Amino acid sequence: MTDLTRLTLTEARKALDKKDFSAVDLTNAFLKRMEDKRDLNVYITETPEQALQQAKLSDRRLSKGQGGLLEGLPLGIKDLFCTKGIRTTSGSKMLENFVPPYESTVSANLLNAGAVFLGKTNMDEFAMGSANITSFFGPSISPWKSTKDPKKNLVPGGSSGGSAAAVSARLAMAATASDTGGSIRQPAAFCGLVGIKPTYGLCSRWGMVAFASSLDQAGPLTHTVADAALMLQVMAGYDEKDATCLSGEVPAYFDKLNANVKGLKVGIVQEYIENLNEEGQALLQKGIDWLTQAGAVMCDISLKTTPYALPTYYVLAPAEASSNLARFDGVRYSSRVDGKTLDDLYEKTRRTCFGEEVRRRILMGTYVLSAGYYDAYYLKAQKVRQLIAADFDQAFQKVDVLLTPTTPGAAFGVDERPSDPITMYLNDIYTVPVNMAGLPAISVPAGVNDEGLPLGLQLIGPALSEQLLLNAAAVIEQAADFRQYRQL
Repeated sequence: MTDLTRLTLTEARKALDKKDFSAVDLTNAFLKRMEDKRDLNVYITETPEQALQQAKLSDRRLSKGQGGLLEGLPLGIKDLFCTKGIRTTSGSKMLENFVPPYESTVSANLLNAGAVFLGKTNMDEFAMGSANITSFFGPSISPWKSTKDPKKNLVPGGSSGGSAAAVSARLAMAATASDTGGSIRQPAAFCGLVGIKPTYGLCSRWGMVAFASSLDQAGPLTHTVADAALMLQVMAGYDEKDATCLSGEVPAYFDKLNANVKGLKVGIVQEYIENLNEEGQALLQKGIDWLTQAGAVMCDISLKTTPYALPTYYVLAPAEASSNLARFDGVRYSSRVDGKTLDDLYEKTRRTCFGEEVRRRILMGTYVLSAGYYDAYYLKAQKVRQLIAADFDQAFQKVDVLLTPTTPGAAFGVDERPSDPITMYLNDIYTVPVNMAGLPAISVPAGVNDEGLPLGLQLIGPALSEQLLLNAAAVIEQAADFRQYRQL
């Protein structure tokens, strides 16, 4: 039997239907590999017993011809999706022992489709980070290695780094992730995966531990565009428990997937390429050539608000984080450090149980929301956010999609983290504007740099254009033939 962990979701789905192997066989293959690769620190909580139980139930349903869209397929679940009866930490000491009594809507949708949960993947604490180095449980390590320095451990990106490393290292067939400012697309680019950030509200946020509520959105990390379409088709859908969730029927993304982009107008954003290095420019040109050869038409586009997106994000996101994380006070369900008074308990608990990056963002957010600075920072940032959204609206009156780099460069070393947090924040320079406007975007692996490390291209579309993005991404995927670069 071939190595089952090398199969994609769609390949495994067909093989299970043909009875080439069982869901238990498939799950055991991944559980064995998880044991062998624990040094990557991909999972915070592994759930082998539950996974095998779910796989046995999947085999019963498959034998009766009652399998769901993801029947028997082993997945990793980012540790900010609440899972009933299974520890959910959000990568923080604050929730180190929190076991939810309920299931998030996204994970419930996956379970209803027959998915098998292997465990909860590592992440930056409360999804705050771009490298998966702020987790209380230690950093996840990318399975990729530089050809120039193979001993160096690389970051898998963040905040969904554990999910990205799990899929890339074949410790899960696919994984859930979340994207507040690029946390699906950036790790996808670093780890040679497909990552799609859906339109805001397409996937329910109910049961997700919140970072910035107006920006957070769930999405999948997968090996292929077809797998991403399949995952999104299951994860998305209206949920009355989430007031921001969009109503309407979810399109059959997987069934409608095609690589037809003839006549598609693709915008090249001038502000995104002004400071792009030679490596990035060469990759972008490849993407332009591939899409042009497939019949698309290139157009130059300007998004004049681009320079303001990152500073605006780092006013609004910390402000929302400050509000959302106020609930973790040591009194209710979080960890607790006792104090002499109630205020002392609050201070000691939050100082001890929040990591440095989370404390930094809470302080930033509290500052911009304070009485003396609310108008000067927070309200002004909200106005700029509206201008950013309007800028995209004007662009999409001229073109159908935008083509950009996903990140400024490839993954860096775990020990190479910048001492200046601003430098780390710049990793999200191409991804943040999308969240500010609530738009969908997808990152596709398109090549490698001179060290053999993955690089991704990003496609951005207007609201609810996921099918269009998936179809265009399929063109890049076929042309790039990224599977030739995979190291594992």
